[in-house]
Amino acid sequence: MANTEPDGKFSRVLTRRDVFVLAFGAMVGWGWIIQSGYWINEGGVTGSILAFVLGSFMVAVVGLIYGELASSMPFVGGEHVYSMRALGPIGSFICTWSLILGYVGVVVFEVVAFPSALAYVVPGFNAIPLWSIAGQTVYGTWVLVGGVGAIVMTYLNYKGVQPAAQFQTILTLVIGLAGLTLAIGAVANGHSTSTPPFADSGMAGVLTVAIMTPFMFVGFDVIPQAAGEADVSERTLGLLIVASVSVAALFYILVIWASGRALAGSVLVESPLPAAAAMEALFSSATIGKIMALAGIAGILTSWNSFLLGGSRAIYALAESGMLPETLATVNPETNTPSRALALIGGLSALSPLFGKQMLIWIVNAGGFGIVIAWVMVVISFLVLRVREPEMNRPLKIPGGKAVGVLGLGLTLGFTAMYLPGAPSALQWPFEWGIILLWVVLGIGLVSQSHLSSGASQVESHGFDGD
Repeated sequence: MANTEPDGKFSRVLTRRDVFVLAFGAMVGWGWIIQSGYWINEGGVTGSILAFVLGSFMVAVVGLIYGELASSMPFVGGEHVYSMRALGPIGSFICTWSLILGYVGVVVFEVVAFPSALAYVVPGFNAIPLWSIAGQTVYGTWVLVGGVGAIVMTYLNYKGVQPAAQFQTILTLVIGLAGLTLAIGAVANGHSTSTPPFADSGMAGVLTVAIMTPFMFVGFDVIPQAAGEADVSERTLGLLIVASVSVAALFYILVIWASGRALAGSVLVESPLPAAAAMEALFSSATIGKIMALAGIAGILTSWNSFLLGGSRAIYALAESGMLPETLATVNPETNTPSRALALIGGLSALSPLFGKQMLIWIVNAGGFGIVIAWVMVVISFLVLRVREPEMNRPLKIPGGKAVGVLGLGLTLGFTAMYLPGAPSALQWPFEWGIILLWVVLGIGLVSQSHLSSGASQVESHGFDGD
């Protein structure tokens, strides 16, 4: 019989491989297929690689912090559990509510990215125009395919975390083989292109790429959300977070280098699928280029799958703590999945293609801000626990932990500043800031109707006694 979490609601069935591919597949989604040309055009090959080294350093520091916390508290809910213990119910709600905004934003984006990708592969896919929102036409084919996809992905997760992980493994293998093929093509047929090492923008171009990199790595935090379903040791759980971030960083750097060996940045940026264009050029085959596009679709599905899993567990954790309606804490006894939390995210995402592509970009940007806020709260939780509970059991204890925590806090706060007015990548008013304000108001409304003191019961129920 599978081991279970102390409350007996979730089965520990995920292997080390399952946990790794859930995180890696979440990070390596659709972005590398469509953004690699922009990166190389803005920062050059050398500059873009440097940007990803800088970005991955910040994420690696945060990943180390997550690794220690996940090894100490390997329970469903991840960030909610850490911040509850360190900061109490209010701090925990802010952390988890921010995270849910980001996760739902990613799921919603993938629902629209899926038909968008098919439009690049299937001739005449954009059919039955319905209406326009923010200058973007909404097509009936997009609504149908996106909606059906949302239902299928939600059902897959409803059937159990193990089928979802098996699905993830297959698609992650497709992505890995595509990246390897691109690299082989670059070694065999690549050449120096006309793109300067740092493009024409110098360090400004490097920074332009660097501020995008954390969102290419969002997804490693799915591991803490599913920690209560992982049949691995606490220390291994923490190490898998660090490993998944490292492998994703190498994958992105490999794609940039190989694409830059195929075509100049000015050419790549004009292609709707730069990585596919690079593959086509390296092998002089349009067919192989389309295969790379299919790998991009696999990336969409892996991110979609992981964030649906992670978002539903975060909603479940809040509901179990009395911060959201109790019905959302329902766990199906046959499949051991938070069925109503899954249905909520799946239902919202199935409707999202009706609102057009541009509005969803606003949601994703606002959701990105929510994820960074959650990272800040997790780092603060780490520092608080290091000071207040120095004897807490830490199977994966980071050397120089307090210094790492201070570094992580500085990095995450610095990145948060990138969203604020006056920054180059500031969120737009009224669209993106309006979404955040609505989310805040909704959260305040839910908190005012809940009993936050009951959230402490979750800390007790998991046996958090500092052992």
